[in-house]
Amino acid sequence: MPSGDPKDVAVFPSRRARATLALAATALLLTGCGDSGALRSAGPTATAVGPVKLWPQLPPAATPALDFGMAAHETVKGITAEDDDIHRVDPLDVVRAEVAAHPDVYSDPHAVYGQTHDQLADCGRRGARGAKCPLLRAYYRDLTGDGKDDMVLGMRFPGNQLAVRVYTFEAHRLVQVMGTADSVISVELAGRDVIIRSPSTLPGYEFRTVWTWDAHQHAILAGREEILRVRTALRGRPDSPAPAPEERPR
Repeated sequence: MPSGDPKDVAVFPSRRARATLALAATALLLTGCGDSGALRSAGPTATAVGPVKLWPQLPPAATPALDFGMAAHETVKGITAEDDDIHRVDPLDVVRAEVAAHPDVYSDPHAVYGQTHDQLADCGRRGARGAKCPLLRAYYRDLTGDGKDDMVLGMRFPGNQLAVRVYTFEAHRLVQVMGTADSVISVELAGRDVIIRSPSTLPGYEFRTVWTWDAHQHAILAGREEILRVRTALRGRPDSPAPAPEERPR
């Protein structure tokens, strides 16, 4: 809406003035360019090539390929929140509930997660974190598309492993809808996607996995995985990381 300033009027001409300019421009095109308006060739077009199925005699696989894209959907017992507000949930309580639900995984001294049970003693209570505490700061964003924030947790494990978990409320129950662990370069939130970058054994490349909510599975799945060339800045330093996702106070 013009503000009344003469400068605004100059920038936004009236509808009549715009129509006059358009007619004048059309007249110039018709009389000055000498173009007959006939169709012109855009050059040769590449021949379309359809997909070719290789080794059609092979029988279809009878077992799934590893656990790629495995859906995580597990109720966290004993944790509720008023109005299903996930900001009222203590992340430390969530991790302790997961550890208690899987004692064979988190208490085995020979397993990657085996030290987690003892390390949680260094986490203290809300807001207090010791040096050995594996739990990282929680982030909040609507990743399931229900209009309410979900909670993203990270836990450090030996060998530079990082576990990434996402939790949401369903029918007044706290549910884990994403769970993965890997060697990680970075974790990013982009819209409703969780993007995890991981190192590759191929020099100069890295893996990029995009995790997205799947309404049919009621889980966040690894919908796309890529191996990408790592771009480097001057003096061999990697490009600056993307801005950190918004952290909302609890």
